[in-house]
Amino acid sequence: MPARIRLQRHGKKNQPFYHIVVADGRAPRDGKFIEKLGTYNPLTNPATIELNFDSAVNWVKNGAQPSPTVRRILSYKGVLLRRHLQIGVEKGAISQETADVRFNEWLQAKEAKIANKKSEVENAGRNTRKERLEAEKKANETKAAAVAAKRQAAIEAAAAAKAEAEATENAPAADETATEA
Repeated sequence: MPARIRLQRHGKKNQPFYHIVVADGRAPRDGKFIEKLGTYNPLTNPATIELNFDSAVNWVKNGAQPSPTVRRILSYKGVLLRRHLQIGVEKGAISQETADVRFNEWLQAKEAKIANKKSEVENAGRNTRKERLEAEKKANETKAAAVAAKRQAAIEAAAAAKAEAEATENAPAADETATEA
């Protein structure tokens, strides 16, 4: 009975959320599993991965075969690197201290890269919000200018109509005085 490390889908339609599980290779995708190793949320940027690291290393070391997606996740989190270094320690190629130092250096570089990615995403979001706000302000100013121009035209038209009405009122009076004389 070969063990597989794979994803088990949860979440709503168009909102996937996965559990990373160890299951019998013959079990259905969302069926019975042996152990839950963690979760994976691909909707966040960067993707959120919570993983029981030691248990995952142990399962990979004992021969559980990860699916292609889970293999990428395990590589991303450093499980496969840890296993590789541990094999070197078991063969006597490197010492445990050297393996720990190499892994910690890799882990620090990876965390710095992830933090940089998060800050870039946050800055990009902030910049897009700022651009939208500026575009909205500009659109509001043009609308306000159009409304003001329309109101001014209406005021001028009302003033012209009033002046014309006064002129027509004064003109017949002048005509009447001319006919009386």
